[in-house]
Amino acid sequence: MTATTHTVQPVLSARRRWTVLAVCCLSMFLVGLDTTIVNVGLPAIGRGLGAGTRSLEWIVDAYILVLAGLLISSGALADRFGRRRVFRLGLATFGAASLVCALAPSVGVLVVARAVQGIGASMLSPVALAIVVNAMPDPRERAQAIGVWASVFGLSMAAGPVTGGALIEAFGWRSVFWINVPVIAGALVLSAVFVPESRARRVRRLDIPGQALLAVVVAVSVGILIEGPRIGWTTPAALTAYVLVAVATAGFVTVESRRNEPLMDLRLFWRPAFSSAVLGAVAVFVALNVTLLLNTYYLQHTRGFTPLAAGLATLPMAAGATVCAPLSGHLVGRIGPRPPLVLAGIFTTLGALCLVGLDQHTSMSLLLPAYSLIGIGFGFANAPITNTAVSGLPPARAGVAGAITSTARQFGSAVGIALAGGLVADTSPAELAHASRPGWILVASCGLFLFLVAHASRPKKDPVRHASPQARSTA
Repeated sequence: MTATTHTVQPVLSARRRWTVLAVCCLSMFLVGLDTTIVNVGLPAIGRGLGAGTRSLEWIVDAYILVLAGLLISSGALADRFGRRRVFRLGLATFGAASLVCALAPSVGVLVVARAVQGIGASMLSPVALAIVVNAMPDPRERAQAIGVWASVFGLSMAAGPVTGGALIEAFGWRSVFWINVPVIAGALVLSAVFVPESRARRVRRLDIPGQALLAVVVAVSVGILIEGPRIGWTTPAALTAYVLVAVATAGFVTVESRRNEPLMDLRLFWRPAFSSAVLGAVAVFVALNVTLLLNTYYLQHTRGFTPLAAGLATLPMAAGATVCAPLSGHLVGRIGPRPPLVLAGIFTTLGALCLVGLDQHTSMSLLLPAYSLIGIGFGFANAPITNTAVSGLPPARAGVAGAITSTARQFGSAVGIALAGGLVADTSPAELAHASRPGWILVASCGLFLFLVAHASRPKKDPVRHASPQARSTA
């Protein structure tokens, strides 16, 4: 295959570099916000369109599944055809799909439009990170920028319920999609003015078989988690799905191990820091989405809260993420990822344990601190996981590097929605609190898993630093 070398981009001024980061963060805030802003509106959407719990799960997961399935290929396309070009195409696609969501006359149309939103979002998440990485030539500044980027994404996920509740209370559920339009318009203008074009120095072939098999694995895995309680876990349809997942997974591993330029370099997963960071990303977003969905149904169905009141109840969670996410990014840049990951594990586990005994009358004096602890844990987790995973990959593969961790996040989000929905589907308001208790045990388990991620993220001894003076001189 022919390697194509592009003209080296001029070094940007400090103001321009951080402006590029701000533009990318704006788009990422929108993608993250749209992942969770719909959660608080699910009861209102169900009433407006006559949808049941399982249909409402698909409104959330249609977006997440497509996003997860296409992230890696979108990163590779951006490396090949130009990151700014793909980034702007993603913004336009996301904006157009948001308009269709806002006007959707039925659940079916809304689900399809959400899937198209996922296509647009897949062109934003890894590409934004690649643009930031290439705009920051200094390693220290790049680490800080990655921390900021990851923090903004995490903040948007936590802020979604509050924003959604306020919009739904004032303007109805369709407003959670209308709000995207002016933000997209502004991002398109800013990206045209400030974001430079960049490409990978070496053009890579697209891995169509790998992409197709990955999409099957992700979609069928989450699909069976959503539909399993309805169709039965041992029915012929469910057994067929299990076999399909197993065959597609084996096929993906076989195809990727034999290709010279695979969609996903499976050898990377032999690196403990990288593989644990990817699994940590899954765990963090399982915990977050289980928390958000169970909280939405508990507060609105069991406690009778309005969407705005339910969103306001999550303010401690958003506040915890808001304060700790940038602090985590700063700590990662100065002392590495391990301390923030340990803090993330402590706070997430404690917050979830507070809710294991949830009932119909649990005091808000317990609920609010628990939400705050989980938000603090989430705020500390995202930046070190992103930095650890991206640092384990070659800089030239920045687009694919961001895509792997983003795929892990979105897969975790989809699994979290599916598991939480399975716990509360067809459950009466009086029984919902008790039915959700296994979900809080799962969140606590995810928090404990972060301690393993922290252990794996310990930096290895630098062989040059610990060598003799003569060896250091030679190195």
